[in-house]
Amino acid sequence: MDRRSFLTTGAIAAGFAGMPAISAATRWPSPSDKGFKPIPKRQLGKTGEHLSIIGLGGIVIMNEDQAVANNTVAQAHDAGINYVDVAPSYGDAQQLLGPALKPYRDKFFLACKTGKRDKTGAAAALDESLKLLETDHLDLYQHHAVTTMEDVHRILGPGGAQETFEAARKAGKVRYLGFSAHSEEAALALLDHFDFDTVLFPVNFVLASRENFGPRVIARVHEKGAGMLAIKAMAKSKWPAGMHQAQKPNPKEWYEPCSVPEQAALALRWTLSQRITAAIPPGDERYFPLAMYVAQNFQPITKEEENMLIASARDATPIFSKA
Repeated sequence: MDRRSFLTTGAIAAGFAGMPAISAATRWPSPSDKGFKPIPKRQLGKTGEHLSIIGLGGIVIMNEDQAVANNTVAQAHDAGINYVDVAPSYGDAQQLLGPALKPYRDKFFLACKTGKRDKTGAAAALDESLKLLETDHLDLYQHHAVTTMEDVHRILGPGGAQETFEAARKAGKVRYLGFSAHSEEAALALLDHFDFDTVLFPVNFVLASRENFGPRVIARVHEKGAGMLAIKAMAKSKWPAGMHQAQKPNPKEWYEPCSVPEQAALALRWTLSQRITAAIPPGDERYFPLAMYVAQNFQPITKEEENMLIASARDATPIFSKA
């Protein structure tokens, strides 16, 4: 895709020229549009499920009006998205998603997370999420942001959150079990100790090229036959040291995303060209139209494009480190 055709695509240009927020009037791609392409799907490990190659991250609708949440979910569904991921730490996202998902609940693969590491805390968090999301079950429940080996030991140890996870699956409250992680060491340890159905992990061009962060996890996930889900595809760098929260363009992003549309699109295409099922776009709602466009028109990244993208990572400070 050349620069001219990219920047003249309505949703993309609107998303980056002035970077407006989504609203109840936001116009997403629709099956009624001429030349409409539904977002493709891929198999999720051994589960037998097929998910759209991008998902709707609940944080996208955090702090929005209910009408915005309703519109975003409805039109994401129309565009072919069938995967939603949310967590209690995403502010009011669960409260907004509950009513928004209600007309489409059986059409979406609904994933949720908990940061609770103990059995009792995880059980209470699960019941609260089910209540807020107005559903009797989750399709996927995940340990959230596992970062240290202490997290791993608490989750898997006596009285740990994993006991709640397995009991919830037996009770029909959840269908599949997984985790998200920000550490290769923690991710590999969890995979070694339990047959999780999915792993949600950073799959990012800066991390891969600068830190070799991620390939070992992807390889192990595939060895185990689990489903590989990606976060941080459009992440670029840490914010400069000392930068205040008020100076950041969007409080939903703790890292600096790719700010140039061509680079952001290439970054997402790079991630979607790896051995993953689906990617969750940034929480910043202004990137969601871009992600939908890239997904609908997805083409694997070429070697020339990859070289150009990797070269652009030289000035970035990786958001995670293997050290």
